[in-house]
Amino acid sequence: MRNISNNKIFFALICILTTLILVPICYAQEKPVSVENEVGFYYTIQKGDTLWDLSNRFADSPWLWPDLWKDNQYISNPHLIYPGNRLLLFKKKDTDTIIHQKVEEIVAAPPPREMKEEIKSYKYFSIDMVGFIRKEPIIPTGSLFKVKDDKDMASTGDLVYIKPGTNMNVFPGAWYTVYRVLGPLFDEKTEALIGSQYYLTGVVEIKKIEPLYALAEVIKTYRAIAINDLLMPYEPRSPEIPITECEKGIDGAIISSEEKREIIGDNTVVFIDKGKKDGIKPGQFYSIYYQEKQRISPDGKEEIYLDPVDFGSLIVLRAEQTTSSVLITKSDKDIYPGAKIRSPFKY
Repeated sequence: MRNISNNKIFFALICILTTLILVPICYAQEKPVSVENEVGFYYTIQKGDTLWDLSNRFADSPWLWPDLWKDNQYISNPHLIYPGNRLLLFKKKDTDTIIHQKVEEIVAAPPPREMKEEIKSYKYFSIDMVGFIRKEPIIPTGSLFKVKDDKDMASTGDLVYIKPGTNMNVFPGAWYTVYRVLGPLFDEKTEALIGSQYYLTGVVEIKKIEPLYALAEVIKTYRAIAINDLLMPYEPRSPEIPITECEKGIDGAIISSEEKREIIGDNTVVFIDKGKKDGIKPGQFYSIYYQEKQRISPDGKEEIYLDPVDFGSLIVLRAEQTTSSVLITKSDKDIYPGAKIRSPFKY
């Protein structure tokens, strides 16, 4: 009995060893299996991060930041990202060939791809409400003198009464931009006239023409529309702004923010003192910088300018003859009216 039991044990051991040796060989001889997958590299957003900086850090070019936005569709506003959120930096669809071997021998995911696609445009969906500064006055095509139901302000859907201007050729269905004039603005150093600010408040559509007035409906409201606001022809603008090479040698300043804020930050519309005559065009990016002066020796009177330090960037949305409307796309510190702007250093 003891010999029989020993034989059974020995036979069982032989079977186990045979299985351990032959099974991997069988798996190794099976046909490869193709599996489509999506791989990527994730980064946890830290305080102070921007898509501009992260694109420069991981793709060696800040201009590729729209790729990051495209690959992270949960981000509704590319200028507002929050610490702690996970950001997909690189994404790639690939087909891995897997052979049934040990798990450790399966081919690892490929390295992150480089973002080499050229970014051709910048999207700003509020482009229609961006105002401007200009010296030459615009002759209004009409003015709003009453809101139906005696309201002080008009909003979307309200009916308003328009007094036609001398050059207003209105007809039912025509659209007009509503605006008011702020200013005039003068250069603090030279006291020269910069121009007046045209502050856009909405859009109306002409519904009815009477001998002395027109009845219109408010189609869009950018800000509260008030009595005495003026009208000019509506010109639709595409939110997709083609990116254009900036002008070399630009050195200017921020005049003010559109909403007259004293402290300016990301995603704020401001005006600069450079325009078409300087080569400024929509879609150009420029740097915001500061430059300190320092005495060479503690007891000396001579001061020198130190190297400029870039701390922000902006994109041109609209260019007038001597001024431009721009959007702050990045700022590492608070910006104030008078802050300096220049062509990016690489130029």
